[in-house]
Amino acid sequence: MSCNLALPLSISYARLRRGAHTAAHGAAVMLMALALAACGPSADKAGGGAGGPPKGGGPGGAGGAPPPMAVTVRSVMQQTVPVLIDAVGQAEGSKEVEVRARVSGLLESQRYAEGERVKAGQTMFTIERAPFEIALAQAKAGLAQQQSLLDQAQREAKRLQPLAAMQAISQREADDAQSSSRNAEAGLSVARARVREAELNLSYTTAKAPIAGTAGRAEKSIGSLVGPTDGLLARIFQSDPIWVRFAFNDSELTQLRKQMANRSAGANNAKDGTPVRLLGADGKALGVTGKLNFTGSTVDPKLGTVQLRAVFPNPDLQFLPGQFVKAQVQAGEQKGWLVPQAAVSTNEQGKAVWVVRDGKAMPNPVEVGGWFGGDWIVLKGLQDGDQVVTDNLMKLRPGAPVQPKAAGPAGAPASGASGTASAAAPGASR
Repeated sequence: MSCNLALPLSISYARLRRGAHTAAHGAAVMLMALALAACGPSADKAGGGAGGPPKGGGPGGAGGAPPPMAVTVRSVMQQTVPVLIDAVGQAEGSKEVEVRARVSGLLESQRYAEGERVKAGQTMFTIERAPFEIALAQAKAGLAQQQSLLDQAQREAKRLQPLAAMQAISQREADDAQSSSRNAEAGLSVARARVREAELNLSYTTAKAPIAGTAGRAEKSIGSLVGPTDGLLARIFQSDPIWVRFAFNDSELTQLRKQMANRSAGANNAKDGTPVRLLGADGKALGVTGKLNFTGSTVDPKLGTVQLRAVFPNPDLQFLPGQFVKAQVQAGEQKGWLVPQAAVSTNEQGKAVWVVRDGKAMPNPVEVGGWFGGDWIVLKGLQDGDQVVTDNLMKLRPGAPVQPKAAGPAGAPASGASGTASAAAPGASR
């Protein structure tokens, strides 16, 4: 409804100017009041007036409090979890040997397939034999000659011995005969050694595998001249069992030694009883368990770490020498609350989580240890039954009302077997 006050107002003012009497003036005022009353309902409908409530001002409207935010929470309970230390290691053969030429000569043949397994004593290369066969023949001839000289000297000494007793010859002649016999014996020993040396050199023309294992590529081509100074022919790696070498820092080693001391009073038994697992690139256990077989006694001054080594069965050659893997050592147990990694935030004061108390989200500082699967191990700051918010963290404000929704069970590792997957002690992830 429109409201036009121009006509009544003009009539009233005109009459006042002309000096109309009081009755006319009162009629004009009444007419203005009626016009204003007619405009009142329309104004109320349009804006509600100055003192009326705002449009849509009820609860939940544009001017009311927002509804509680829906968040996912996990109810946490303290539990015992293993202390797992991860370290990047490198595999190496439990035995690694070099097949080398021990005599000089031309490489005649290669008698193995590169990359295949070889047996101990298997012929891998042959070197030209003719020069060494000739040298052996010469040594044998020298041995025969020296044997003949010895026989002659012995006969001479035996013949002169009774003559010297009868003083038919001088004692000097008898002594010279005895000396010649002993010299011939020494010469015979030298000749025998030369024959043995020639036989040994001839045997070196056949390069054999000293151990069983996997043979590498040939370092020399057929027809090459090889010798002791530059005679690397191939390498053999014994990969079953295989060794993995890794390193721990001081704090990790201290924690490991405490665990070893608890497991056994004897150091050797403790090492043998310390399990070590290997993890894949995805953090999942590879299903092979080994044990420590070496712990270093010195600290690397440049890195501040101590070398360790573990041995693993490797019958299918799943791991190759030189391959980088992740080793995981269990270094004890500790009590704590498992909280998803995404629920833990970091600020200037340290780490914190959001918990729901009385229907409101509140920040809660915590002290964390290492990782256990996809969770942080919270050591301090929580209580059994606390509801930890796991999503919408960026939207939360202290004291904001929330609508909690339960998440899955706590403590389920994100990966691995037997509940001990990719995990690390404080400072262990490297």
